[in-house]
Amino acid sequence: MESRGSVPARPVPYEGVWRFDAPAVDVSVPQARHAVRDLIERQGVPVEDDILQGLLLIVSELVTNAVRHAALLSPELAVEVAVGAEWIRVAVEDNHPYRPTALVTDHAQTGGRGLLLVREITAEAGGTCDVEHTAGGGKIIWAALPLKTQL
Repeated sequence: MESRGSVPARPVPYEGVWRFDAPAVDVSVPQARHAVRDLIERQGVPVEDDILQGLLLIVSELVTNAVRHAALLSPELAVEVAVGAEWIRVAVEDNHPYRPTALVTDHAQTGGRGLLLVREITAEAGGTCDVEHTAGGGKIIWAALPLKTQL
Protein backbone atom coordinates (compact mmCIF):
# COMPACT_ATOMS: atom_id res chain seq x y z
CA MET A 1 0.00 0.00 0.00
CA GLU A 2 1.28 3.43 -0.94
CA SER A 3 1.63 6.25 1.54
CA ARG A 4 0.08 9.61 0.63
CA GLY A 5 3.35 11.47 0.18
CA SER A 6 5.13 8.91 -2.02
CA VAL A 7 5.32 9.08 -5.77
CA PRO A 8 4.73 5.79 -7.58
CA ALA A 9 7.86 4.41 -9.21
CA ARG A 10 7.83 4.99 -12.94
CA PRO A 11 9.78 2.85 -15.35
CA VAL A 12 12.84 4.40 -16.91
CA PRO A 13 12.33 5.26 -20.60
CA TYR A 14 14.44 2.40 -21.93
CA GLU A 15 12.73 -0.40 -19.95
CA GLY A 16 10.74 -2.99 -21.82
CA VAL A 17 10.63 -6.40 -23.46
CA TRP A 18 11.08 -6.99 -27.18
CA ARG A 19 10.84 -10.29 -29.03
CA PHE A 20 11.42 -11.28 -32.62
CA ASP A 21 11.33 -14.56 -34.50
CA ALA A 22 13.90 -15.73 -37.03
CA PRO A 23 14.44 -18.82 -39.14
CA ALA A 24 17.03 -21.26 -37.74
CA VAL A 25 19.55 -20.56 -40.52
CA ASP A 26 23.10 -19.19 -40.51
CA VAL A 27 22.15 -15.70 -41.73
CA SER A 28 20.02 -15.24 -38.60
CA VAL A 29 23.17 -15.05 -36.42
CA PRO A 30 24.44 -11.66 -37.65
CA GLN A 31 20.88 -10.43 -38.18
CA ALA A 32 20.00 -11.16 -34.53
CA ARG A 33 23.19 -9.49 -33.29
CA HIS A 34 22.50 -6.36 -35.39
CA ALA A 35 18.83 -6.30 -34.34
CA VAL A 36 19.79 -6.40 -30.65
CA ARG A 37 22.44 -3.68 -31.09
CA ASP A 38 19.98 -1.48 -33.02
CA LEU A 39 17.30 -2.00 -30.35
CA ILE A 40 19.68 -1.00 -27.56
CA GLU A 41 20.72 2.13 -29.45
CA ARG A 42 17.15 3.05 -30.45
CA GLN A 43 15.89 2.69 -26.86
CA GLY A 44 18.84 4.65 -25.45
CA VAL A 45 19.84 1.88 -23.04
CA PRO A 46 22.80 3.18 -20.98
CA VAL A 47 24.95 0.08 -21.36
CA GLU A 48 28.71 0.25 -21.01
CA ASP A 49 30.67 -0.77 -24.09
CA ASP A 50 32.31 -3.86 -22.54
CA ILE A 51 28.91 -5.11 -21.37
CA LEU A 52 27.41 -4.41 -24.82
CA GLN A 53 30.18 -6.30 -26.59
CA GLY A 54 29.77 -9.27 -24.24
CA LEU A 55 26.01 -9.19 -24.71
CA LEU A 56 26.33 -9.19 -28.51
CA LEU A 57 28.75 -12.11 -28.36
CA ILE A 58 26.27 -13.98 -26.17
CA VAL A 59 23.49 -13.33 -28.71
CA SER A 60 25.73 -14.67 -31.48
CA GLU A 61 26.61 -17.80 -29.51
CA LEU A 62 23.05 -18.57 -28.45
CA VAL A 63 21.59 -18.08 -31.93
CA THR A 64 24.44 -20.12 -33.44
CA ASN A 65 23.68 -22.96 -31.02
CA ALA A 66 20.00 -22.90 -31.96
CA VAL A 67 20.86 -22.91 -35.68
CA ARG A 68 23.44 -25.71 -35.38
CA HIS A 69 21.74 -27.99 -32.88
CA ALA A 70 18.01 -27.32 -32.94
CA ALA A 71 17.11 -26.40 -36.53
CA LEU A 72 16.05 -29.92 -37.52
CA LEU A 73 13.29 -30.00 -34.87
CA SER A 74 12.89 -26.23 -34.57
CA PRO A 75 13.03 -24.38 -37.90
CA GLU A 76 12.16 -21.12 -36.09
CA LEU A 77 13.82 -19.51 -33.08
CA ALA A 78 12.91 -16.49 -31.00
CA VAL A 79 15.17 -13.83 -29.54
CA GLU A 80 13.95 -11.81 -26.59
CA VAL A 81 15.56 -8.73 -25.08
CA ALA A 82 14.34 -7.50 -21.70
CA VAL A 83 15.73 -4.31 -20.17
CA GLY A 84 15.26 -3.20 -16.58
CA ALA A 85 16.57 -0.16 -14.75
CA GLU A 86 19.89 -1.84 -13.94
CA TRP A 87 20.13 -4.96 -16.13
CA ILE A 88 19.64 -6.35 -19.62
CA ARG A 89 18.61 -9.92 -20.42
CA VAL A 90 18.82 -11.75 -23.74
CA ALA A 91 17.18 -15.10 -24.36
CA VAL A 92 16.99 -17.47 -27.30
CA GLU A 93 14.12 -19.92 -27.49
CA ASP A 94 13.72 -22.95 -29.72
CA ASN A 95 11.41 -25.94 -29.81
CA HIS A 96 14.09 -28.63 -29.53
CA PRO A 97 13.73 -30.60 -26.27
CA TYR A 98 17.47 -31.16 -25.70
CA ARG A 99 18.72 -29.11 -22.76
CA PRO A 100 22.45 -28.45 -23.21
CA THR A 101 24.97 -28.02 -20.43
CA ALA A 102 28.15 -25.97 -20.53
CA LEU A 103 31.03 -28.18 -21.55
CA VAL A 104 34.28 -28.53 -19.66
CA THR A 105 37.05 -26.68 -21.44
CA ASP A 106 38.87 -28.99 -23.85
CA HIS A 107 41.57 -27.04 -25.65
CA ALA A 108 41.96 -29.81 -28.25
CA GLN A 109 38.32 -29.41 -29.27
CA THR A 110 37.65 -26.82 -31.97
CA GLY A 111 33.92 -26.40 -31.34
CA GLY A 112 31.23 -26.98 -28.76
CA ARG A 113 32.34 -24.36 -26.28
CA GLY A 114 29.63 -21.78 -26.98
CA LEU A 115 27.72 -22.19 -23.73
CA LEU A 116 30.93 -22.26 -21.72
CA LEU A 117 31.86 -18.94 -23.34
CA VAL A 118 28.40 -17.56 -22.53
CA ARG A 119 28.80 -18.60 -18.89
CA GLU A 120 32.30 -17.06 -18.68
CA ILE A 121 31.23 -13.73 -20.22
CA THR A 122 28.17 -13.61 -17.96
CA ALA A 123 30.13 -14.41 -14.79
CA GLU A 124 32.86 -11.89 -15.64
CA ALA A 125 30.22 -9.17 -16.03
CA GLY A 126 28.56 -10.09 -12.72
CA GLY A 127 25.44 -11.52 -14.36
CA THR A 128 23.60 -14.83 -14.43
CA CYS A 129 22.57 -17.31 -17.11
CA ASP A 130 20.53 -20.50 -17.28
CA VAL A 131 18.61 -22.93 -19.45
CA GLU A 132 14.89 -23.50 -18.87
CA HIS A 133 12.25 -25.74 -20.42
CA THR A 134 9.26 -24.15 -22.13
CA ALA A 135 5.68 -25.31 -21.66
CA GLY A 136 5.73 -26.58 -25.25
CA GLY A 137 8.72 -28.87 -24.65
CA GLY A 138 11.45 -26.63 -26.05
CA LYS A 139 14.00 -24.55 -24.21
CA ILE A 140 15.05 -20.99 -23.47
CA ILE A 141 18.71 -20.18 -22.88
CA TRP A 142 19.19 -16.76 -21.31
CA ALA A 143 21.80 -14.44 -19.86
CA ALA A 144 21.22 -11.32 -17.76
CA LEU A 145 23.97 -8.72 -17.41
CA PRO A 146 24.17 -5.55 -15.34
CA LEU A 147 24.11 -2.33 -17.36
CA LYS A 148 27.22 -1.12 -15.53
CA THR A 149 30.46 -2.98 -14.97
CA GLN A 150 30.60 -4.54 -11.50
CA LEU A 151 33.61 -3.47 -9.45
